[in-house]
Amino acid sequence: MQLENTEPEVHVASDLPENYNELKNAANRTANWRERLNAVEQLSQWKSEQTIDILKRRLNTDPVFQVKEAAYEKLKAWGEDVEKPVINKYDVVKGIQKILLRVKKSLPKEHSYEDFKEKLKKMRIDVYDTYEGDKGADFDAWLEGMWKSLSTRSK
Repeated sequence: MQLENTEPEVHVASDLPENYNELKNAANRTANWRERLNAVEQLSQWKSEQTIDILKRRLNTDPVFQVKEAAYEKLKAWGEDVEKPVINKYDVVKGIQKILLRVKKSLPKEHSYEDFKEKLKKMRIDVYDTYEGDKGADFDAWLEGMWKSLSTRSK
C-alpha cells in the first residue's frame, strides 16, 4: 500500500513565485496579521534565500504568535536553525493602556463599547489588528474588559 503525499509541493531553486513582490509586501503589512499569515504560508512553498529571510523576519519580529509559529514550523521543516517562539506574557504593543485611554477620551462621555471598538479600529488599526490576532477568540472579551477598566478612571 502506497501512502499519498499530502504535503504541498515545495519549489527548491532560485525561482520565486510570480507574485513574490506582492507576497513580500503582504508579509510586512503591519495592519493585517491575516495577510502576513497568508503570505508566510504561500512563501513557504518556495524555498530560497529570499523566502527564508522573510520567514525569519516574521518569526523574530511579528507581534502575532500565529504568524511567528507558522514561520517557525516551515523554517524548522526546511532544516533551518531557529528557536521555537514563545507566547508573549506582556503587552504586545508597548503603552497599550495609554493608547486605549486616548481613544476613550476622544469619544463622548456616554459612548458604548461598540463606539470605542470602532474608534480604535479607525484611529489605530495596527493596534486593533495586532491584538485581534494575538487574542483570537478572546479578543472581544479582552477589549471590552480593557474598555470597562478605562471607564472607571476620571478624565
